[in-house]
Amino acid sequence: MAENAHQVVLVLGDDVSTDAIYPGRFMATVLPSETPKYAFADDAAFNLRLQRKEIPAGSVIVAGKNFGCGSSREQAASAVKGHGLTVVARGLARIFLQNAINVGLNIVICADIEAKTGDEIMVARDNVMNATTGREFHVTPLPESRQAIVDAGGLIPFTRKLLIESLGPAKSSMKEAGPLMRRAAGS
Repeated sequence: MAENAHQVVLVLGDDVSTDAIYPGRFMATVLPSETPKYAFADDAAFNLRLQRKEIPAGSVIVAGKNFGCGSSREQAASAVKGHGLTVVARGLARIFLQNAINVGLNIVICADIEAKTGDEIMVARDNVMNATTGREFHVTPLPESRQAIVDAGGLIPFTRKLLIESLGPAKSSMKEAGPLMRRAAGS
């Protein structure tokens, strides 16, 4: 495998709904530590590979347009993130995009992506290179402010980081930060 390349483990078409990503019958399970076991539950073979940890973190799902359409369930983004997968899609449904940013799911909008299961691809901020075919595809980057949230691991870690930075070195201890800081840090 080429350095920094990750294998495409699933290729999907257009209009993949959140119900296909995280079926509604599991909506009672909302904890990010539990949602991954139901990722793509109706694709029994793929879900089993995920559960057996046969698919390494960093592996890629390639999708068509409107990935994550349908309901607003954030569990769909959380379930995919829980396996450390990257989604490279021709387009993302608006609410899925925001949920993905909020939970820190690595998402890439690449309108012309072409890849097959088993291809090795390298993802950069401005392009995706299919190392298997040698083709390069332009990426539509997220605005810097939204990418910063993804890079931080999601909205909660991003906010925690901003709060700590805003306190400055003299007040960086959690004890001195007060109740708001302790809540943001999850303690």
